[in-house]
Amino acid sequence: MKSNNSLTPSYFQFTVFADFGPLRYLFFILSLLIYVTIISANLVIVLSVCLENSLHQPMYIFICSLCLNSLYGSTGFFPRFLMDLLSDTHFISRPLCFTQMYVITTYLAHEMSLLTVMAYDRFVAICQPLHYHSKMTLRTVLLLLILVVLYSVGGVAYVLYQPTTLPLCENKLNKIYCNDWSVTELSCEDLTVIRITSHYYATSFFLIHLSVILYTYLRILFLCRRSSSEFRGKALQTCLPHIVIFGNFCISLFCEMSLSRYKTDEVNTFVINVLTMEFLVIPPIMNPLVYGLKLPQIRKLRQFDKTHYNIYDQYKLEL
Repeated sequence: MKSNNSLTPSYFQFTVFADFGPLRYLFFILSLLIYVTIISANLVIVLSVCLENSLHQPMYIFICSLCLNSLYGSTGFFPRFLMDLLSDTHFISRPLCFTQMYVITTYLAHEMSLLTVMAYDRFVAICQPLHYHSKMTLRTVLLLLILVVLYSVGGVAYVLYQPTTLPLCENKLNKIYCNDWSVTELSCEDLTVIRITSHYYATSFFLIHLSVILYTYLRILFLCRRSSSEFRGKALQTCLPHIVIFGNFCISLFCEMSLSRYKTDEVNTFVINVLTMEFLVIPPIMNPLVYGLKLPQIRKLRQFDKTHYNIYDQYKLEL
């Protein structure tokens, strides 16, 4: 129950963990296997790009950044989640809670921003192939990655500032990880203004990135309509991994945002856990699998093929 006097709890309690009895060891093993799979699959891509000189090109640098972000987000969730599966109590200190909240939120922001930059990269490669090397230089790639980090970190810092300063009357979180809105809802104050502001920022952030991605693919689509079937096939092969990754991420994001709009006591606990796990598990697994299977350079490296490919041949599409 909420009290009239505001409090500053030194810890929070996760309330959605059920007492699974001996089954918790099975869930722990399955979750650990998922975490190990995420680490292994993403490290394969990261090491392939870092160690192979022929992959030191914009396309693969962005893929490497996407996999590093998957490792970052998964590490912000799984170690604590694995510990909670084996624990009889599910308390987390205030500093650790806000740290986890920051890591998971920046993971989300980085993922969306990286996918937007990758869409622009494909737009230049397909629609302006002769200018690709002059536009997507190493300096430009590094500048884009720096902007992604600064934009995401700055936006997340603004969003998370409010929950850290609000007086809280409760410490029970109906989640399996620390979420900014779940913590904000524990406040003793009226949240109308904060609710409108946070929803406006989240919607604006998503729509800005979505608009850029849709614009790039509309331009690619218009170009494909005027081109040969061979060109369309090459364009689809180039864009397909990004389309799959972006579509999967949007579905995961939609599940998470839809869940946050409901009062968690009105939703089945199993549904809460599944949707949250889908948001934090599926994209980090899908990213390296899709790119590892679809991109010839990375796939052949995994098969220990010594043949080297030129990135310009991958992108150059004859009109």
